[in-house]
Amino acid sequence: MSETFLPLAMAGLTLGAILLGYRVGMVLAGSAALFILISDLPIAFFNLLISRIYANVLSNWLLVAIPMFIFMGLVLEVSGVAERSLRAAQKALGGSAAGMGISVLVVGVLLAASSGIVGASVVLLALLALPRLLEAGYDKRTTAGLVTASGTLAILIPPSVMLIILGDQLQTPVPSMFAGAIGPGLLLVLVYAFFVIWRSRGLPRITRDDRASPLQVLLDLGPLLGLVAAVLGSIIAGVATPTEASGLGAFGAILMTLLYGRFSFAMVSEAARKTVITTSTVLFLMIGATCFSAVFKGVGGDDLVETGILAFGDGPYTILAVVMISIFLLGFVLDWLEITLILMPIFAPIVSGLDFGNGLAGDALLIWFGILVAVNLQTSFLTPPFGFSLFYLRGAVGDRLSTPEIYGGVAPFIALQLLVLALLILFPGLITGLI
Repeated sequence: MSETFLPLAMAGLTLGAILLGYRVGMVLAGSAALFILISDLPIAFFNLLISRIYANVLSNWLLVAIPMFIFMGLVLEVSGVAERSLRAAQKALGGSAAGMGISVLVVGVLLAASSGIVGASVVLLALLALPRLLEAGYDKRTTAGLVTASGTLAILIPPSVMLIILGDQLQTPVPSMFAGAIGPGLLLVLVYAFFVIWRSRGLPRITRDDRASPLQVLLDLGPLLGLVAAVLGSIIAGVATPTEASGLGAFGAILMTLLYGRFSFAMVSEAARKTVITTSTVLFLMIGATCFSAVFKGVGGDDLVETGILAFGDGPYTILAVVMISIFLLGFVLDWLEITLILMPIFAPIVSGLDFGNGLAGDALLIWFGILVAVNLQTSFLTPPFGFSLFYLRGAVGDRLSTPEIYGGVAPFIALQLLVLALLILFPGLITGLI
């Protein structure tokens, strides 16, 4: 009885406390401590938790890349360098309604590859692109969806904090995770672009007198593209580890602020302060999740989850479908980080033992699975009621867009993400082709 009751009680208590608004890291760690005491796990299990925290989090050199990439993105945001590049791309591509929409996607990709911070990307696009999209004739729903979805690309396109954490949880090489995410990221952008072109049919051509010259576009976009190429190229080519490349990216961001005359010690201080806050939140969650997953397995939770999944069938694609549907539904109420840290240690061993008949095994199988999870988790930023990108957009636009308009606008983009997810399952080469 306890083998079923304790895992369910632990999961229910944890989810309930999170939904009530308690801090997630504290909930995860506190739930782990409580269930050590009320289960038959020995008190010495606390020593095991301390050892796992030290090995998995505190001494994990890979995780140094997280604050460095966050700092790189914040320097570009706080200094205004990212905004300058956004304006240049819009001026270069905004000659028609379709071009204006595609420019938002292009800038979303650039912001994703240079910062990886969803909140910054969505807010910047909302402030700078939303008025021009409405001026070009796009309806409010399409505008809201395009801005939100473009900004959310920051969580998938490398260098992505999500991919670093997924690689760590799945014990797969992060450079391979980065390489595997490039194809899906570009496919997602391509699908979005076709939708934008379709939605822009019949809209009049835009005539503006502030088009940028090719030289000005090169000056505004060239350094940012060079920084992205240097960081990603060094990781994927094996020249530098993700940790080393993250240091290169942070240093390159500082050089860009010097190049554009945007450097100041106040700017660096503000970026550093925000980096410390964000990194502390992430690492505290990782510590809590490490405790939770260890105790959840100790009380039989992994066996219960596996039994529940197999109740729907033991075929590999049936199991994968149950896992993906579970992650998608949890995305309505939980953040991607919570889902990753809690569920990946449980789902990864189940999936790694399956044969999908697609020739994938070992690390290649887990990388394929990890990217599928990443694309799936990207929808959690867009799904109400707790989609963070929706909150970012709402805060940035004020009363210019209503909540129903925002929710209605993101619905087609959620459907497009699920379409891409299905294509990635059917054609794994879209992920593994660059590994």
